[in-house]
Amino acid sequence: MAYMRLGDLLTSVGLITQEQLQHALDAQKTSHKRLGEVLIAEGIISEQHLIETLEMQLGIDFIDLSKVHIPMELAQILPKSIAKKHNVVPVAINKDELVLAMADPLNFVAVEDVRSATRRRVTPRIATAAAVDRAIATLYGNENAARAIEEMRYESGPVPRDVQAAPRSEEIDEETQSAPTVRLVNSIIERAAMERASDIHLEPRADQLVVRMRIDGLLRNILTVPKDLQTSVISRLKVMGGMDVSERRVPQDGRANVRMKGHDVDLRISTLPTIYGEKVVIRLLDKSVMLLDAHAIGMEGEDLERYNALLRNAHGMILIVGPTGSGKSSTMYTMIRSLNTEEVNLVTLEDPVEYDIDGVNQVQINEKTGMTFAGGLRSILRQDPDIIAVGEIRDGETAEIAMRSAITGHLVLSTIHTNDAVSALERLLDIGVERYIIAEALNGIISQRLVRRICPECREEYDPTEEELARLGLKPAPGMKFYRGRGCAHCYHTGYRGRTAAFEILMLDRAMKTAIVAGRHREGVLESATANRYSTLGDAVRRLVLNGTTTAQEAVKVINSTVDE
Repeated sequence: MAYMRLGDLLTSVGLITQEQLQHALDAQKTSHKRLGEVLIAEGIISEQHLIETLEMQLGIDFIDLSKVHIPMELAQILPKSIAKKHNVVPVAINKDELVLAMADPLNFVAVEDVRSATRRRVTPRIATAAAVDRAIATLYGNENAARAIEEMRYESGPVPRDVQAAPRSEEIDEETQSAPTVRLVNSIIERAAMERASDIHLEPRADQLVVRMRIDGLLRNILTVPKDLQTSVISRLKVMGGMDVSERRVPQDGRANVRMKGHDVDLRISTLPTIYGEKVVIRLLDKSVMLLDAHAIGMEGEDLERYNALLRNAHGMILIVGPTGSGKSSTMYTMIRSLNTEEVNLVTLEDPVEYDIDGVNQVQINEKTGMTFAGGLRSILRQDPDIIAVGEIRDGETAEIAMRSAITGHLVLSTIHTNDAVSALERLLDIGVERYIIAEALNGIISQRLVRRICPECREEYDPTEEELARLGLKPAPGMKFYRGRGCAHCYHTGYRGRTAAFEILMLDRAMKTAIVAGRHREGVLESATANRYSTLGDAVRRLVLNGTTTAQEAVKVINSTVDE
């Protein structure tokens, strides 16, 4: 393989210009990243174009790591430190030849380091950077987990020594952890972070402990732990969360903080006794993800205009509604970040406090000590607040105090569990809030759902079927196209990559407030809302289907979960 610089190769085939190359080289001086990464980050070329060019010009084959089973013993051949340093992963070994997947096959320093470490001839293969990252985490995570499980079999006692000594806040670094239980738990958490999982489920079964992770809203099996090691793993997690290790008969909640790859990640740990032992669920909250703006959570067009109009109000209430897992907390924190300035006193009531935000006075609900939402609200009102964020409205007392606060000059943000925006009005009436208070206090209601995004690397258009159109409530139109993901290495053949939100924003104008006070039913309220350019969640997901953001299948789930329109 000839030693050619990437920039020269790409300019020689006409994929980039000399000016674009110089721009990328200048950017490289400050970022200290490899040229290929800079070119992709700057939007000069796509990763797919880069891979195709390298494959054609260098004669190096592309390898889809999502379709390859990498033997665990390869983790013993190439040290993890070298794999992570150069973003390479061993794939197969044939006598004195090592097949190596690399995002940058022109990284000859990496090839030489691998050849020196393994004492084998290296045959490079091209893979996407994300796929290599995931393969490294999977290979070395599984190997570390397997080794830790084997070593744990020699541990004795109900609570291993390494569990008792565990700190509650620590840096996740398996290389420096010697205790097998610590390494196993760390490898599970690190794998979850790599997979962008929101939750880890450790589920006791009759013969084993099953570890599942929620990725893009769906649970997936990751690994299993032998039954005789179940107590050690759960005890380690309970100590990390500051829970009582000896108490196994009642549910417990805890919290821990870990640092991975320069990111602080909060862990919310919950235990629940089952017939086969304690089930543990860990919610992962990456503090860097919290730094979102309206565009990042999916606000666009008229939705963004309405959202910004709501935030410009100096008083009144904004409600965020939807079922569990619909992204309400992300929207709430995005609003809090936008409103958090030096000039205002912003206080939150949360159960639990998910993210620590500098400059915001955050209050943790603790019903055992009498710190309820209603009690906390009364106390906050004596603290000269400008903006109050109430994590959730659960009862009529909390709702009425919050809404009276909105009427008397405060801006109040809160969430409530209902299917759509109009249902939130019905819910408030059901818990005993007077119509005139609702009408006077409410500025607007944001209802939302999360849908999976089509993978941009394998997205393709197609002609929708009559059945699909009927299920979405659309009429055939000339040139109408739907989109889907074929499945590729970037999305691990799911056709989806990441999620976005669909929004329904109901702005309460004078006509709507009059309709609410007059006691008009749902149809009457909707009639007033429609006159104010109101569009439903169904309308929102249909737009996402037509613009190629999500699939008809994802949209149908949202439409079927909301009240008939």
